[in-house]
Amino acid sequence: MRNVTFALFCFVSSLIGYSQTDSKPVVGVAEFTKEVDSKYASSVAEKVVQVVTNSKRFIVVDRTSYDKVKQELEFQKSEAFLDSKNTVKQDAALAAQYMIIGHIVKMSVYAMKNPDGSVNGYKASAAFTLKVNDVETGKTTEAESFQTKVSPLMLSPESAVNEALKSVEPNLTAYFIKTFPLTTKISKILTTKKDAAVTVLIAGGKAFGFNEGDKLTVEKVEMIDGKPYPSQIGEIKIVKIAGDDFSECSVSDGGKEILSRFNAAEKLTCKLIVK
Repeated sequence: MRNVTFALFCFVSSLIGYSQTDSKPVVGVAEFTKEVDSKYASSVAEKVVQVVTNSKRFIVVDRTSYDKVKQELEFQKSEAFLDSKNTVKQDAALAAQYMIIGHIVKMSVYAMKNPDGSVNGYKASAAFTLKVNDVETGKTTEAESFQTKVSPLMLSPESAVNEALKSVEPNLTAYFIKTFPLTTKISKILTTKKDAAVTVLIAGGKAFGFNEGDKLTVEKVEMIDGKPYPSQIGEIKIVKIAGDDFSECSVSDGGKEILSRFNAAEKLTCKLIVK
């Protein structure tokens, strides 16, 4: 099988205006398996990587040369990984926390002919499934199916495939939001009343995919046995998108604890409630 090669070291040091690399999931993309023998099949994986990368919510690392999760686990046991302490380096592989595993079910590319038999153009469509594997736990989500629309008539097979895959971009974006809920932090307490937070400013605005009316849980994160243990302490609702980088929120629940823990410089995480 041909490897899908992506030069993808998206080492983004700033997420929505502040440095929070440690909270961005590190995602690897395994080589897609396929039921069809098509030279255009690699375009499906490329589209998935493009959507994930363009979201700017992940550190994306090309791991297509590895045999999915088993080899990922072996890699994380290696001396190179243990020495790296999960630090991004120019010539060192990142440790993927999650592996995106794809399976191509269909890749149809066909020529549309004129009455005289000459080729008038090309159309294409594709179908595939995705699932996400948590490398540490070995747990895998249920496979989600995706079906593109049939592309409009295009001049080349490549452009027909690209147009078909464009039609599934919104579905892919929604899938990754559902699988990896948007997570951010409280940047500032805007207003208070009787020792409770009333409105807060969170990092993340239009560019991060937030919308007015979105609700988020507020969680404190404790370290127990060296592992993060989140627990909900409140809830907020976005009332105003303040540009690309920030949103103003009203506090629906937990105002006192949010204020006290924020003032104590504790780590508070805000996670989008997926409808």
